[in-house]
Amino acid sequence: MPDHSFPQASAIEQAARQIDPVFTGTPLTSTASLDRTLGCRMLVKVETLGPLRCFKGRGTDWFVRGLDAEPGTELVTVSAGNFGQGVARAAASRGLRATVFAARAANPAKVEAMRALGAQVHLVGRDFDEAKEAALDHARAGGLRMVVDGDERAIAEGAGTIALEIERAVPQTVNAMVVPVGNGALAGGVGTWFRHASPGTEVVGVAAAGAPATARSWREGRLVETSSVDTIADGLAGRTAVAYAVDVMREVVHDLVEVDDELLVRAVRLVHEHLGLVAEPSGAAGLAAVLADPARYAGRTVATVLCGSNIDPARAREFLFG
Repeated sequence: MPDHSFPQASAIEQAARQIDPVFTGTPLTSTASLDRTLGCRMLVKVETLGPLRCFKGRGTDWFVRGLDAEPGTELVTVSAGNFGQGVARAAASRGLRATVFAARAANPAKVEAMRALGAQVHLVGRDFDEAKEAALDHARAGGLRMVVDGDERAIAEGAGTIALEIERAVPQTVNAMVVPVGNGALAGGVGTWFRHASPGTEVVGVAAAGAPATARSWREGRLVETSSVDTIADGLAGRTAVAYAVDVMREVVHDLVEVDDELLVRAVRLVHEHLGLVAEPSGAAGLAAVLADPARYAGRTVATVLCGSNIDPARAREFLFG
């Protein structure tokens, strides 16, 4: 059964010491040109240079370390691609097996990456949520452990190590931390750490306007499901929210905003222009939020997470250059 106790700062500290170091200690960077463009001091935590090119290895590594599972045990999950890579790598490192369900339209580069890490990947359904139902059915039928991103305390705590590293690296207070929100583990973990270590830091989650279920659930205090999604940000594209993640975010996230695809593309191009890095649209959502409301962040010290660079090869040129 999932662990739905709330993430703890003490566990985030422990995770920071024990997670595979290939995922931790990532660069925190800034450039004067990006600061001038955005009108604030913009600190970017670069999570795209590790073996998965995304931040998901932190939470999945910490989660799998805590499992009491016999070698050969099968873990089942659903993913747009990045979380599945994390589960596959963590499972393989401990002699477990990973089965990942993804939508038929999933980014082929992410699908190939999951398979290369040893996952058995099933492409099912028209979107993430239909793939999730298939994964749940498979897990129930086999009595297997289902792992849902955003639905486990340990996954949020692993992601929260990003905030610990930012907070300890910056001598002054980070005024605002702007975090992409897909299933919500990153925002929940980051918010938990800042509430503990820097309660004056405003934590702002960023969802895709074309996939508003989690943002609406957070605002309304009830689970909201939409009939469809329409966004280029596959990592943020869910029709349903994760109840546990929403509960955590309602305690530790100050605001949750939405950004449209045009702003996501602008943010991807800013990352490329000013940092010389590639980000997938989901990974650049924090910068998109600053572009959407520059007055809110003007003159402040703002941090965000560049949380994924597994860009769809078929759309890379479009995203980066138009």
